[in-house]
Amino acid sequence: METKKEVFDQFEGQDVMRYTLINDQQTRISVLSYGGTWQEFVVNENGVERPLIWGLDSMADYQRVGYCLCQSVGRVAGRIGGAKFKIDGQEYQVDMNEQTHSLHGGNHGFNTLNFAGKFSKSADSVSVILSKHIKATDDNYPGNLDVEIKFTLDNQNQVTITFTGDTDAATLFNPTNHVYWNTTDDRKSLGKQWLQITSAAHLEFDQEKVPTGKKIAVKDTAYDFNQPKSVENALQQLKNENGGIEFDDAYEVNPSATTPIAMIGDTDGKRQIKLYSDRNGLVIYTANPFDPDKEAAHEYNALATEAQTLPDAINHSDFGDVILRPSQPITNTIRYQYERLG
Repeated sequence: METKKEVFDQFEGQDVMRYTLINDQQTRISVLSYGGTWQEFVVNENGVERPLIWGLDSMADYQRVGYCLCQSVGRVAGRIGGAKFKIDGQEYQVDMNEQTHSLHGGNHGFNTLNFAGKFSKSADSVSVILSKHIKATDDNYPGNLDVEIKFTLDNQNQVTITFTGDTDAATLFNPTNHVYWNTTDDRKSLGKQWLQITSAAHLEFDQEKVPTGKKIAVKDTAYDFNQPKSVENALQQLKNENGGIEFDDAYEVNPSATTPIAMIGDTDGKRQIKLYSDRNGLVIYTANPFDPDKEAAHEYNALATEAQTLPDAINHSDFGDVILRPSQPITNTIRYQYERLG
């Protein structure tokens, strides 16, 4: 097991560090201090390096592309309707940074912060721990927040991300990593990528993609990924059913450390990724972050997965508890298991 630390780039007068973790199979991941960005997940397939996620080579590229590309997002992932919520009867207003709602923690969310980092090792794994003290005045959320984001790579080719939050006043905490996948050989499209999600329902959204509170059965619709389905075929089915042009949807899942909430793979049957999460939601999003023309033409080459508690949970009593309270730190876990199939 190896670790490497280097200066990746400079941004706003600060060094952006790159932390690289390498296991005994020469699988590696790289993480940037800025935005808690998962920059690389590269596996060794018979001597050939195979990237599984999308990453960029400079901070200028990350700023130009946007899309929260493989960045950590929080305090709250997803949308908060009206950018407001109540905790214990007290109403709070946070950044209304997209239309009339808040998205991914607002204008000063995790993806805009430069974290301190350090390595840790065990007999079978290596980790980088990113940490930051976030003042309530920094991001307009109640409570000062101490957050740690820990990326771990083990010798079973598993990547585990944990998010730990501790606060001095009741606040919200529902972070994720906005990772974008392409597990195919040529990586030019999603034409040979399949997706499976174990879920009976997805959320109904309003015109701003904020949940209405209604859950809709997925059975026998384009949204049904209970069996592995080509993403390209699902997009065509979506267009035929309701004129939809993309997936940007939230699924209700059963949290589990032993049963995947979702799986991703290539239709050539060479590799797959199993996703595990201790929370009840999974957002998927089809995109082409790198080519505005292809994005406009709905020709996608990236699939985002955002494991979290269901979005806007604070405003829907049956979506899950995302309140973080003083002296009661919370750790959320997402795990990704790479498997070579052929």
